Amino acid sequence: MSNSRKRHEALLYHAKPKPGKIAVIPTKKYATQHDLTLAYSPGVAEPCLEIEKDRNNVYKYTSKGNLVAVISNGTAVLGLGDIGPEASKPVMEGKGLLFKIFADIDVFDIEVDATDVDKFIETVKAISPTFGGINLEDIKAPEAFEIERRLKEELDIPVMHDDQHGTAIISAAALKNAIEITNKDISKVKIVVNGAGAAAISCTRLYLELGVERKNVIMCDSKGVIRKKRTNLTSQKAEFATDLEIDTLEEAMHDADVFIGLSKGNIVTPEMLLSMANDPIVFAMANPVPEIDYDLAIKTRKDIIMATGRSDHPNQVNNVLGFPFIFRGALDVRATIINEEMKMAAVHALADLAKKSVPEQVNIVYDEVSLSFGREYIIPKPFDPRLIYEIPPAIAKAAIESGVALQPISDWEAYREELMERSGSGSKEIRILHNRAKNNPKKLVFAEADHLDVLKAAQRVYDEKIAKPILLGRKEVILELMEEIGFDADLLIIDPKTDEETERRDRFGEVYWKNRQRKGRTLTEAKKLMRERNYFAAMMVNVGEADALITGYSRPYPSVVRPILELIEKDKGITKIAASNLMITKQGPLFLADTTININPSAKDLVKISQMTANFVKMFGMKPNMAMVSFSNFGSSNSETSKKINEAIGYLHRHFPDTVIDGELQADFALNPEMLAKEFPFSKLNGKKVNVLIFPNLESANITYKLLKEVNEAESIGPVILGLSKPVHILQLGASVDEMVNMAALAVVDAQEKEKRNK
Repeated sequence: MSNSRKRHEALLYHAKPKPGKIAVIPTKKYATQHDLTLAYSPGVAEPCLEIEKDRNNVYKYTSKGNLVAVISNGTAVLGLGDIGPEASKPVMEGKGLLFKIFADIDVFDIEVDATDVDKFIETVKAISPTFGGINLEDIKAPEAFEIERRLKEELDIPVMHDDQHGTAIISAAALKNAIEITNKDISKVKIVVNGAGAAAISCTRLYLELGVERKNVIMCDSKGVIRKKRTNLTSQKAEFATDLEIDTLEEAMHDADVFIGLSKGNIVTPEMLLSMANDPIVFAMANPVPEIDYDLAIKTRKDIIMATGRSDHPNQVNNVLGFPFIFRGALDVRATIINEEMKMAAVHALADLAKKSVPEQVNIVYDEVSLSFGREYIIPKPFDPRLIYEIPPAIAKAAIESGVALQPISDWEAYREELMERSGSGSKEIRILHNRAKNNPKKLVFAEADHLDVLKAAQRVYDEKIAKPILLGRKEVILELMEEIGFDADLLIIDPKTDEETERRDRFGEVYWKNRQRKGRTLTEAKKLMRERNYFAAMMVNVGEADALITGYSRPYPSVVRPILELIEKDKGITKIAASNLMITKQGPLFLADTTININPSAKDLVKISQMTANFVKMFGMKPNMAMVSFSNFGSSNSETSKKINEAIGYLHRHFPDTVIDGELQADFALNPEMLAKEFPFSKLNGKKVNVLIFPNLESANITYKLLKEVNEAESIGPVILGLSKPVHILQLGASVDEMVNMAALAVVDAQEKEKRNK
């Protein structure tokens, strides 16, 4: 992607469909006059009076307890430097988004026009009654140290400067595990820290808490080794000044056990790496370019344990492993401070989590056979679903034990259950799907690439490394559109109707004819059909010239599905195909089937649809909990619909007792566990969150998914065809660019799965 187009896309993302990345959403009813009299005057006076009586009631009647301020003055924004408060706002909004999607914490971002320490502190203190916690961000050192110190002392809510402590906590957890793997003594390891800003100082202080000896630490800044004889050192740098007679990073690296990089890219050479002790631990955390390239480092030293700040290498030191969950735990016990005990609890909890058996969902996301504790897995992955219910309890317990919790927790199991429900809004399943596709991109045919939106989707798929696009359509139109949108990539572009594709059309036609010659097709007809892009594209997948296909943007579904069903065989053991939609709802992911194929499936069909949908759910590393839904509950009606559902459920219960499915059920009973448990305690779905709805006919399924999409603004992936032997997927007519990108990611993951199965 060219720099100009990256810039354009980033600006467009932040500007459309409305400016910014976060918004305020009402949490109470407001439709009627009665609602409004409760929300504001006169009803609002009652909680005001209760809070006046007891200030702690503010946590009972307002959002304070789940509201964090992300505050900056814009003096040290990412790698951009002192760009000012207004220019820092996109970053602060982004931090707010991460708080929400990973830990369900609400955020107001606050940009303060104050570089003077006293003025900044005064401003934050003045607005602090609004918030349950303060996350300081992108404030330059040394002012950041003084600001955080004083705010922690003068406020009675948690305050943390994430730039300092986030990296410190995550890297300390990684360091603890790396030292354990190398069988070294933490009190004896020699550590070189390159960089002396807020993050480096805080990292080193936390390493000392972990057991590192101060005398074994050498810190370097842009001028070289920080020595006691140097003048004009800040108090923070002076804290780590050494008596050793060395001046350069190269000298410091000799015989070092650990290198911690919080500086800039490509300043560590292979020679420096070779001079380190056996089993060197190297955390090159400059981003996006590490202090030494990952591949170069592991090529130079086979015994190295390497971590970076990048997501495309093992052992990513990512602050998102820390701050959302630290604040979650602190807020949930109303901690008055984030103290050293809580930070160290986060270190140990993260380190311990990396040693536990990894859920299959995480292996799937990162395309690993089985992640396990070792040199390439010393800290958890950011998409590990256990973070939300493992880290906050550790923080909460540390707060309680250190005496800073105003609302202690007694029922820890209930608390863990509550945390599990905080799955994090923001399409986690889509992020997981994209991440998984990127691990092993496949050749993906876009059969309608001469349409602008389809080409935009292909562009995003290419730029984000989700797939390797193959573009079908009128070549001159595609090239013009690529120039128009700045899509500069050397991709295979094919127009099936041109003379230059005659050989391929003839070859594809012969393959097709051999399969269809006893079904009314002649060889001439078969070759002629290959001029049609959907036939041509499907044959590319059939013969292995492409791995997957998406199509259907510009034509009605029935006309697109027909050639697909003619060319692509059913999977082994499949007698009838079906389709499912994944809906990303506010209550979590919900799979609906059959949404496009079978108009009135029989009981036997419903069994097959359920089994195929269950396998589809498992592609996401999730356990399918399925309800067959209707207008009645468990035989309360003698309708044909009820009878066929009961027949299908009976068959599944008898022959597949481990399958979690039940019905027939009305949709509200299926999705409301309290209602289900109260009225139908015998159901196999009790105690489980239903994530799959199997419908009795196409009409009900199709209407439901389109209603969810339009009225509830649920994101949709699908309809996904289930039961084909090749990864071919059909879009809805006029699908959005986002929907096409998501479908592309799913097609790639489908291709990955089929490739594994066929090995």
